[in-house]
Amino acid sequence: MNIISPFLNVAVGFVENVLPFFVLITPVIFFHELGHFAFARLFGVRVETFSIGFGPAIVSWLDRKGTRWKISWIPLGGYVKFFGDLDAASTPDREAAENMTAQERAVAFPFKPLYQRALIVAAGPVANFVLAIGILTAFLWLSPTVFAPASISKVLPGSPAQAAGFKAGDTIIDIDGRSVGSFDDVVATVAMRPGEPLTVTVARAGKDIVLHVTPRLAIVRDPFGETEKLGRLGILGVKPQIVHLGFAGALSEAGHTTWLIVQTTLDMVSRIFAGSSAVSQLHGPLGIGKLAAQVAQISLLSLIKLAAFISVSIGLVNLFPIPLLDGGHLLYYGFEAVLGRPLGARAQDVGFRLGLAVILGLVLLETWNDLKLF
Repeated sequence: MNIISPFLNVAVGFVENVLPFFVLITPVIFFHELGHFAFARLFGVRVETFSIGFGPAIVSWLDRKGTRWKISWIPLGGYVKFFGDLDAASTPDREAAENMTAQERAVAFPFKPLYQRALIVAAGPVANFVLAIGILTAFLWLSPTVFAPASISKVLPGSPAQAAGFKAGDTIIDIDGRSVGSFDDVVATVAMRPGEPLTVTVARAGKDIVLHVTPRLAIVRDPFGETEKLGRLGILGVKPQIVHLGFAGALSEAGHTTWLIVQTTLDMVSRIFAGSSAVSQLHGPLGIGKLAAQVAQISLLSLIKLAAFISVSIGLVNLFPIPLLDGGHLLYYGFEAVLGRPLGARAQDVGFRLGLAVILGLVLLETWNDLKLF
């Protein structure tokens, strides 16, 4: 009986699927927290702790301004704790605030003007978008780019596209009012909507023509052997071209790609809530780790590009108006701006508890979906 083999398999599984998640996510989290940190320092807020991960510290050190930098044992996120906050969730320490001196209030986060607190909170998600655009810009600028315009070279017989009146030579302009810049944009948009009616505008012989089509459901196997349910129109694009983008072109395309990720993510979330997409699409560390491991097999550049996609997703999710997330704090600040005073302590506490329940529920759901992958 080999009692070592099961433990070896677990160790190999950790290295192959969990470790890539940490390698991918840690720089993204660091950049997010760095956004909060930089704006806090800009506005004179004392930063007590900058932590990558939660729980006890593996290693920590103090900088010359008294901030404790930590790398902690549970690397599933991070936080920046400001002076005047009770905890890592930036809950105001009301009891301590009552006894602060004028000097302490000058560097305490809760006593900063509303616009400064809002900018400090928003700086984290914004940093994620900046990171993604920076990564994609470098990726597109320094390496040749494969580009295929959103033009149709062939319409497959018996396909939804043929039934809807698409023709070879058409150039797709937008889908349901969402502009497309390449054939990849078309594929990505259609893939998420099998069986859903779409309104597509095409350019044909100098005129814009509106067509209505419903993508057909297709079961597709990816290069890693996984199956997906995707929408297909039954069209082929023109031959892709290899282009070398200058810096300005790369920056523009990076901005477009980032916006497309935002649109796609919001679309998926709204479809899940509407019941038209399965909650099984939500994944946590194990699922992302497995994807990172698969992408790493392709190339290091592909893994770096995936980090940009993850960064956009983290920035966007943090803007959701859920207490405990950055968006929840911004929601509270919105009420404060309208009311002329902060929300009452009881209302904020109830909101934080509801936010915690929502986040824990999502974590459990994502973990369940992750475990089904193995």
